[in-house]
Amino acid sequence: MTEVLREFTTTVPHWRPRIKPINLKDATPDQLEALKVTPSNTKVSEYVLVLARDSETLRERTPLFNAIMYNRGGMSRVERELAAVGASVVNRCIYCAAVHASRYNVLAKDKAVMERIFADEEKAELDHRQKAIFDFSVKLSQTPPSISKADVDALSAAGLEPDEILDLVLSSALFGWANRLMHTLGDPVKTDE
Repeated sequence: MTEVLREFTTTVPHWRPRIKPINLKDATPDQLEALKVTPSNTKVSEYVLVLARDSETLRERTPLFNAIMYNRGGMSRVERELAAVGASVVNRCIYCAAVHASRYNVLAKDKAVMERIFADEEKAELDHRQKAIFDFSVKLSQTPPSISKADVDALSAAGLEPDEILDLVLSSALFGWANRLMHTLGDPVKTDE
């Protein structure tokens, strides 16, 4: 028996696809080639196996994701995770919020920030820089055209450099898209075992 999760958590749930993932032993050479760009050296997730149904898109998506979330320079990895959580909270993507909150907690060695965000969402009390990052990610995810020079100026006032602001825009936008894709393709579930 499984139950679709509706509340935010830092425990990463199982993601149950609505579309049957490809079976690796039945994958086409093109699908196998596209899967080579997947960063995991342990196993390929069901999500990626669903995305492999469109191998051309997967071949483009994975390097883009990796470049935005893991590149050197610019905004710190922990702050990119915070931006991903901001977008995921707005979009109510329980799975993505859990994955990136969990990564944030490990990288920051601090659970309090995510506890406040999951309890109070957009009203969460954060330090000045965290609040600027979170608020920008939320606003960009809610209504992209509403972002203005004043929003960018607020990020600068919080200490973000231009390359960090670019990383914030990219990571927030990436998850604005990824959350919607995850919602369409499957559900976060708690498995009773």
